[in-house]
Amino acid sequence: MAAVTSRLSGRQMRARENEDLSDEQMQELLEQAAARLRTKATSAQITRQEEQVFRFPRLDAGALPKSYVRSDGHVAHLDSARLLTEKDRKLSSQARKVEDPITVKKAVLEKKKATAGSDWFDLPRTDLTPGLKRDLQLLKMRNVLDPHRHYKKERGKMKALEFSQVGTILQGPTEYFSARIQNKDRKKTFVEEVLSGEAETGRFKKKYGDIQNTKTSGKKAFYKALKAKRAGGIKKC
Repeated sequence: MAAVTSRLSGRQMRARENEDLSDEQMQELLEQAAARLRTKATSAQITRQEEQVFRFPRLDAGALPKSYVRSDGHVAHLDSARLLTEKDRKLSSQARKVEDPITVKKAVLEKKKATAGSDWFDLPRTDLTPGLKRDLQLLKMRNVLDPHRHYKKERGKMKALEFSQVGTILQGPTEYFSARIQNKDRKKTFVEEVLSGEAETGRFKKKYGDIQNTKTSGKKAFYKALKAKRAGGIKKC
């Protein structure tokens, strides 16, 4: 009975408070209630949109490959033919070549150092053959080939270039009659050209004879030749 009396008194108190509220206060309370309803509706809508955004689609794995393990009761059978492809099977049946990484790296560096680089049109390293060595020595002594030409003297021993290449100069079609070398005069190396010119002029042989005469002048062989020359010039009556 006491609880019923307290409830009635609470309702009467709220009714009295409501009677004491003005129209403006009632309007403000209604606006606050409407704002809370709008906020609640907006949050519910955002929650539904988030659920739609983060909803994962159903995945379709498609046709799965057949398993290479087949169960027969408590026994599992393995299909060994499906473990490796035919290409891998052939590789596994052959001898495998294992390369040392240090050796491979060294080979790559040597291949890189085999040319002068792209800035020098990949000029190859000099292959110093005996023929090329003779040609280089002849170029170093080119001042003795022609006494009428003068070249800058080179001191020290002949050193081959680290990177070089030997080629053949081809004349153009306009030089067929003006600067063309005949086939019979063409030689493979500089040494052959020099020997061919010496066979025609004989300048080296003559120069060698002059040097030998100068060296033997005043010696025993010189006087013997002089006596023979004098004896050959006297005629007996």
